[in-house]
Amino acid sequence: MNTKLLFNQTGLYQILFSICVIIPFFNNYELSFITWGMAILLTLKKNYSLEFIKYWLIFVVIFFIAIVTSVFFDHQTYFFIRDITYILKPICGLLLGYQLFNKYFENPYRILVYAGLSIAVYHLLLVFIGIVFYGARTVAVIREHGGYFNDFEVYTFIILVFHKQFSLGFSKQKTRYFIVIMALSSFFYLARTNFIQMVVLSLALKGFFILNKKSIIIVLGTLFLALSGYAAVYYYNPVRNGKGLDEFLYKIKMIPAEAFSTKINRHDWKDFNDNYRSYENIRTLEQLSRQENLWFGQGLGSKVNLKQKIYLGDMQLQYISILHNGYMTVLLKAGLAGLFIYLISIFLLFKNSFVENKKLQLLNRLFIGTGVFLIISNWVFMGFYNPVDTKTLLIGFLFAYKNQILKANA
Repeated sequence: MNTKLLFNQTGLYQILFSICVIIPFFNNYELSFITWGMAILLTLKKNYSLEFIKYWLIFVVIFFIAIVTSVFFDHQTYFFIRDITYILKPICGLLLGYQLFNKYFENPYRILVYAGLSIAVYHLLLVFIGIVFYGARTVAVIREHGGYFNDFEVYTFIILVFHKQFSLGFSKQKTRYFIVIMALSSFFYLARTNFIQMVVLSLALKGFFILNKKSIIIVLGTLFLALSGYAAVYYYNPVRNGKGLDEFLYKIKMIPAEAFSTKINRHDWKDFNDNYRSYENIRTLEQLSRQENLWFGQGLGSKVNLKQKIYLGDMQLQYISILHNGYMTVLLKAGLAGLFIYLISIFLLFKNSFVENKKLQLLNRLFIGTGVFLIISNWVFMGFYNPVDTKTLLIGFLFAYKNQILKANA
């Protein structure tokens, strides 16, 4: 291949990957969907690995179940079309991530790092503007200006922390600068799940999710420390709307209740607000059970009746079609059938046959860490179905890289 053409192609794919990772950060799903769609058409490949196709088809099947189920309901056209784009999110993301991998990348992980750094710099700029020009001082207001979470940045941060294993090839000084930027940006999301993600991915890359005596001791020790930390926060008893750190500690204190409450007084605004995500889950299960739609859900366009109007972002809604919980979203659209298939997509990431190749070992550990984190992420942040999520791009990218390694060692 002509050297100039090769440079142009790899450079184009790197730029496209960064753009596709950054676009969802602007929180305009229509723009993200159009951008991803155009990028997919521009980067279509002739060949895809069988392993990737099997994984990708899981989400196609969920989409198909939801489409077929929709035939039996009379949902509003607007919500039906919107759900099509939402449920297509992981299908498009995985495909795009796979296609944006280029076999001529010198080190594919460097592409991930540069994309993550682009988001981090922009995020820190937003945080700076929020604090300096708008007087943002509380956790809630800082997150309102800067953003609520970003899983991709955490992947980038962890890859930089483990830079020797990933053979990034940056100078020591550049590595330190990059780590500081990523650490600051990741911290200022003030997202509990992102802190959990850091721990999970670190344990995964250390090999502590591969079952043996040492890994069991390490994981149990980490759980003990986490529970001890939670107990300390609980007995410290941070107050609602506290100042500074108290506000964040209060959110930590409410983690179990917020995610797993089974009884909520919707007429008590404190109880309702603190446990709202659980309330969504309760109403979804009640609605599907009462209408006997648990097996296949209510299809694309379906909505959950919250029984009262609430403010979500800048809108006041009583009926919602997308929930915070990824499992419940799939249950609503495709029922237990779709949920079972979705769970398979998570547990497939744990597939980790022993390999001697160091590059494959590292990749497998990233997949395992992603699987563990998705169990948590789906419960509070929709997992792969979150409109601003970019994990699917990364997973598709890694599937393509894995296929290249396997071909090179065949």
